[in-house]
Amino acid sequence: MRKFFKNFTASEDGATAIEYALIAALIALVIIVGVTALGTSLSSKFSAIATSV
Repeated sequence: MRKFFKNFTASEDGATAIEYALIAALIALVIIVGVTALGTSLSSKFSAIATSV
């Protein structure tokens, strides 16, 4: 049983998976914020074009 806990605490596989998950979540958040800002900007541009036409 001690050997199991020693191996479990020494293993870094779980930590690596969590780090990759956090990086992926951060990238997804940046993409979502960027797309939302771009969509809002495009919407206002198309509204301005529609009113001028």
